[in-house]
Amino acid sequence: MAQISPIVKQATPVIVDRAEGNWIVGTDGVRYLDFTSGIGVTSTGHCHPRVVEAARAQIGNVIHAQATTVMHKPLLELTEKLSDYLPENLDSVFYANSGAEAVEGALRLARQATNRPNIIAFQGGFHGRTSGASSITTAGTKFRNNTVPLMGGVVIAPFPYAYRLGMSEADAVRFALRELDYLFATTTSPSEVAAFIIEPVLGDGGYIPVPVEFLRGIEERARKHGIVLIVDEIQSGVGRTGAFWAHTRSGISPDILITAKGIASGFPISAIAASKELMSKGLPGSQGGTYGGNAVAAAAAIETLDVIDDEQLVHNSAERGEQLQAGLKRIQERFPVIGDVRGLGLMQAIEFTTPDGEADAATAAAVQQGAVAEELLLLPCGPLGNVIRIVPALTVSAEEVDLALERLERTLAKVVTPAYAN
Repeated sequence: MAQISPIVKQATPVIVDRAEGNWIVGTDGVRYLDFTSGIGVTSTGHCHPRVVEAARAQIGNVIHAQATTVMHKPLLELTEKLSDYLPENLDSVFYANSGAEAVEGALRLARQATNRPNIIAFQGGFHGRTSGASSITTAGTKFRNNTVPLMGGVVIAPFPYAYRLGMSEADAVRFALRELDYLFATTTSPSEVAAFIIEPVLGDGGYIPVPVEFLRGIEERARKHGIVLIVDEIQSGVGRTGAFWAHTRSGISPDILITAKGIASGFPISAIAASKELMSKGLPGSQGGTYGGNAVAAAAAIETLDVIDDEQLVHNSAERGEQLQAGLKRIQERFPVIGDVRGLGLMQAIEFTTPDGEADAATAAAVQQGAVAEELLLLPCGPLGNVIRIVPALTVSAEEVDLALERLERTLAKVVTPAYAN
């Protein structure tokens, strides 16, 4: 009898029977408050009725029309609608199925457009598990182990992780930018660098917002040296951080923007956006794929964007994010084992550390697993396994945030030793 691969690890023991909004009902009949949203995918909540109806209607019309063979209306409509959200200079879009696939396409485009070999990524970044994407991923060795040789031409630059470095944010930014310039002198000359790629909020790497001045420093160097700036908004985009795109708080202008996850409320679709001029520098035949830009996924994405606008979900993300972070900081005062609380909008995290400042993965795991017993679903992250990310749908209510905080605090009271609590 066939089984799911044993190396596919599940963060909770829950088997879902049905789901709605921010709630999952397991086959055990328990109703769980879901603050994972499928790793930030179900942006409009589970089974939003408008998204369900849009997908249902499209299934009765066209399920699959391979986009390099025949074009379909949902993809044309989605492209037109995305124009309202994309930076003005990004007027050409290519669609794929997953974030990793879009990352691969962005790297390929940057190399072909510049005729340069090297890519600079940043420590702690997560960009996917496919060959090229895992080569630029350093959110944990588990994404890279025993897969050498990885893609060549990759240089990993330091990231301004102020909490871990024990520095102020300003000092961490100065350090990381200085080290980036040192890489230009010691590892790869700027003339050989095709692209920078960075998440404006690290995802699997620990839910760390990238300091604004660091993003601006990267853009300054990209412009100076003719390097393509790729912003990976796969997890942080589509309203997740209280702005539609997380990078906009810095005022930078990416040359390529990647989006996926929350764009279609759970249907698999991703996109890379660039200027028509840059996109045209890619080689013919280098973009394509059997399922990319699927008609049903595109219809779901169109409706997702309409729901986000009509229900003012970006604004809700900002407001509920402030409420959530304030509650987490209050809990931190009681449980100093939480060394850091951070995040933007509904992309929040708590990092666990021992009294001597070392990463406390054991407590993080105990809290994440213990929360399941309190009927609250959370996810771990971070290279050292000591971070819990808190990622409800953009539809989350103030009451649901308060309930999640209550359940988290009860969990901490059960699993944290008295020496770690006030």
